Order: sequence, then structure tokens, then C-alpha cells
Amino acid sequence: MRAAVLEAYGEPLAIRDVDYPEPEPDQVIVETRACGVCRSDWHAWRGDWGWIGAQAPEGQILGHEPAGVVAEVGADVETLSAGDRVTVPFHLADGTCPHCRAGRANVCETVLPLGFTGIAPGAFAEAFPVREADFNCVRLPDAVDFAEMAGLGCRFVTAYHALADRADLRAGDAVAVHGCGGVGLSAVHVAAALGAHPIAVDVREEKLERARDLGAVETVNAAAVETVHAEVKAAAGGGADVSIDALGVAETCRNSIRSLGRRGTHVQIGLTSGEEQGEVSIPVDAMTMQEIDVRGSFGMPPVRYEELFRLIERGTLDPGRIVGERLSLDDLPETLAAMDDYETVGIPVVTEF
Repeated sequence: MRAAVLEAYGEPLAIRDVDYPEPEPDQVIVETRACGVCRSDWHAWRGDWGWIGAQAPEGQILGHEPAGVVAEVGADVETLSAGDRVTVPFHLADGTCPHCRAGRANVCETVLPLGFTGIAPGAFAEAFPVREADFNCVRLPDAVDFAEMAGLGCRFVTAYHALADRADLRAGDAVAVHGCGGVGLSAVHVAAALGAHPIAVDVREEKLERARDLGAVETVNAAAVETVHAEVKAAAGGGADVSIDALGVAETCRNSIRSLGRRGTHVQIGLTSGEEQGEVSIPVDAMTMQEIDVRGSFGMPPVRYEELFRLIERGTLDPGRIVGERLSLDDLPETLAAMDDYETVGIPVVTEF
């Protein structure tokens, strides 16, 4: 089968034939119908995240935002059958650790990130295996489009979990979103759909325009203002209630925290790159004196997907609005390179393999 393989960091992915996977007893093989192209794929391609033990090895098949159809079923799988339409969270859990049993499988003690480790090859391929398939596979509603659901494996659910669960978002809250890539635009859309007032921050006007289309009530072009957090505070009437760093660089992290009003909540979604290597200095004194909360957010537990599907069915949420270009597997090398300069808008999705 055809797959996109990381042969050397920073070099174009190799599109080549690899062996079709065989299911282990707990696995299913999913034929990929769509897979989002995420900035996390760019990090893997660049060789980042060795500082947290998550550097993708050379030879890895990338891709962690899939939607597809079950093709083969392992001997021990009980709840899935060939032909089932599924999506898969990027954080493949074991289903048995204390966090999994408590409904927090996104922070499983033995989590395997799909597409970032050799024992969990990714979905930039015609097919890929899913471990503990009964636990990790999430059935898709029959009516949904595969490409529109591709972001559910990572960015859209990450944004939803960050706002609805980690920030405990309330209707009427002012929400600053720093960085309007795929996860940032997802956060703008989710915040607006849940009755909050999103303020979008980015350095590219085309991304801010997309944010306005998705419900941003105010936008701030960070390249055109002197002090980003002052502009956000003014737009929020004194300070945001919730602020998200959707990029993961030191500047956006600090701007996010400084954009908050008293007793506001900062949620960190973006993981850092080689410049920060996981460490960012933050305004601790201001956080203390204003009782600002800082929370991390990582993916979303599979048990929360049903709530998301109900909101999609009602028309409250529409992940398809975040989808950008639809690509072929051969377009991947160029698309990843474009992320060097943040040139992609929305969620690019591979639909031809």
C-alpha cells in the first residue's frame, strides 16, 4: 500500500509502497478515507519533541487525524465489524489504567500517540492499525463526511475539551484565541457555538478573516499592534475570561496569560518547538496577584465524543467549516513545508491515497 514515510528530519516525506498491516488480536485495520494534516505532523517532520520523549523515529508513517472504515478485525475484538465507519483519537490508550477507568483516557499511563511511534504507524497511508480497538475506535454517524470528521482525531476535539472541560467555559465569556491555525480556528468556532465571545489573534489577515467567518467577535493582528495583550484586554472590556495558546511559542503563551482579567483561565494547547524545548517563562507575580489559573489540555477522552456528535447533529457545531484544502497523499511534502511559514489556512485534509 502507499504511505508517507519520514525518512529524514526536514526532508520531503517519501511517498512509497509499504507492507499492508496485519491485525494483532486486540487490533482492527482501518482503511483511511481522510486524514488531517496537523502542525503536530510538522513538529514530527522537523524532529521536535525529543525533550519529552516523543520524537518520531525516522522511518515513521505519520498522520494522526484519521477517519475511515474498518477493513479487518483481530481475533479478540468484540464490538467492531468490517465496514464500520470510525474515527480514532490520536492518543491511543490501553483502556485499563486508572485514568482510562476514570474516563480520562487522553492521559493514559501507557498512551501511544498515533503516527509518532513505530508501534503505532499513522494514517498517512491507505490503512493503519488501531490498538485496543474496542476502546479506542469511535463510530461515526452514518451521515457525516469523512473529510469533515478528520479533525476529530486531534484539533477539533482538543479545542472542545480545552474549552468545555478544562476551562469550564460559560456563555458570555470573553475567549482570546492566540494562533489561528487548525486548532485555533476550531477553538473560535467551538467558543462561538457555546455562546462565548471569541477574540482571535494571529499575524495573518486571511486567518483572521476565517476566524471572523467562524464567529470571532473581534480580531487582533499581532503583526500590526504594539502590545497584543493590551489590544485583547481592550476588546474584552478589561480582560478575557479564558485565553488559549493554540500555537506553543513563548510569545503566544505569555500574551495569552497577560490577556486575562482577574481570576481568568489560561489553557495551554500548543506544544513547543525546538526554540523553547518545553520551557517558557511566564508572568508568575501577575498570575498570583490576579488569581489566574493555568491549565494544560491534551486531546479528549473517547467517552466525550457522543456529546460532540449530538451537537454536530443539532447543527450547533460544524467541523466541516474548519476544513481547508483537500489533498492527495502526493501533496503532503509541499503542505508540510508550507507550515514553516504558517501558510496553511484551516485544516488541510488528505482524501486521496
